[in-house]
Amino acid sequence: MNIPYTNLPRLVIIGGGFAGVALARNMIKEDVQLVLLDRHNYHTFQPLLYQVSTSSLEPDSIAYPLRKIVKKGKNTFFRMAEVMSIDPKTQHVNTNIGNISYDYLVIATGARTNFFGNTTIESNAMRMKNLPQALNLRSLMLENLEQAVITTDTEKRKELLSFVLAGAGPTGVELAGGIAELKLNVLPKDYPDMDFDDMEIHLIEGASRILPPMSENASEKATKFLEKIGVHIHTNTQVQNYENNLVTTNTDLSLKTATFIWSAGVTGAPVSGINAESLIPRANRYKVNEYNQIDGYDTIFAIGDISVMETEGYPKGHPMVAQPAIQQGKHLAKNLKRHLKNKPMIPFKYFDKGSMATIGRNKAVVDLGKFRFGGFFAWFIWMFIHLWFLVGFRNRFVTFFNWVYNYINYDKAARLIVRPFKNKDYTRESV
Repeated sequence: MNIPYTNLPRLVIIGGGFAGVALARNMIKEDVQLVLLDRHNYHTFQPLLYQVSTSSLEPDSIAYPLRKIVKKGKNTFFRMAEVMSIDPKTQHVNTNIGNISYDYLVIATGARTNFFGNTTIESNAMRMKNLPQALNLRSLMLENLEQAVITTDTEKRKELLSFVLAGAGPTGVELAGGIAELKLNVLPKDYPDMDFDDMEIHLIEGASRILPPMSENASEKATKFLEKIGVHIHTNTQVQNYENNLVTTNTDLSLKTATFIWSAGVTGAPVSGINAESLIPRANRYKVNEYNQIDGYDTIFAIGDISVMETEGYPKGHPMVAQPAIQQGKHLAKNLKRHLKNKPMIPFKYFDKGSMATIGRNKAVVDLGKFRFGGFFAWFIWMFIHLWFLVGFRNRFVTFFNWVYNYINYDKAARLIVRPFKNKDYTRESV
């Protein structure tokens, strides 16, 4: 890997997501050699991926170069690499560009889309866990619209104008709202010769309400907001298959669509080499103690979505969202600093800063402790929080400018098919 030899302890971080970046930013000035590994050379602000898919933002608005993060340290290095396995006995990480030794290893590989073993859906559905996938989805939607405007087959046009989403968590709700806003405010101007009464958006959820992790108040408000902008909601319904553009469910509901989006769940993205006893099979996540040490290891840690820290308040681990990952990354940095000074580490305690989801223009829901917000005020809070946590001033400025432009002009400026998607193999998922 051409990493200089050093007498300093070597800290290797696998993954440049929220957890990995939070740890790296807090360790770059310490007396360690820090090596950050990721298969991409950028950090992605995943909560805004749906805005790339729905043409509100370009990818560079929510992506930040990982080298810009590590360059501030004297003994910090980034390598774009795919990690193949870990060898705890020799303390080596095996990658596609060579092996690297470590003194401390932190696994922050995050999560990937969970298809619950349904290989047909996995082969045919769209997903949205990273930037390439978000761009694929944007291209597919726009290509289907271009096909719809020229076809003379009425049924084919309806199929091209039908959008079906499985999973009504925050991602599904926000994406459904984004597509609905395109239908209401943008597409009729772009395609004046097409009747958008034929365009339908269906949101399918297996639970009894949308946004199951949030409060019932948030679910009720989000349901009203979505239905008001034309989204069809189907609860207590599970998708069983998607093949030949046909979505089938466990009820009598079946839908023909050329755009089927799977947002029904995630699972951990573990790395081979760790003892199977340390991995929770149902979740594909590593079991860690209160210091984020993987069960059975002293110098190997896991943080963020890939870790499960069982506590009294969170018996199944912390939510697989950004805040636990960021907090664990920062806290582990403090503990590593203490460990390097031969001081005892401090147990991690998660501070729940609430949850939120936006449905569209002036519409969002926020759960903040005992407080529940909905409508414009919640939408304003959602915008402020997301701008605050974007990495880099440029990203904040560009995103804010785009939001202001979209708000004033009822427009979405990024309606570009930069790279055609159809007829491409999109079954392999990046981590």
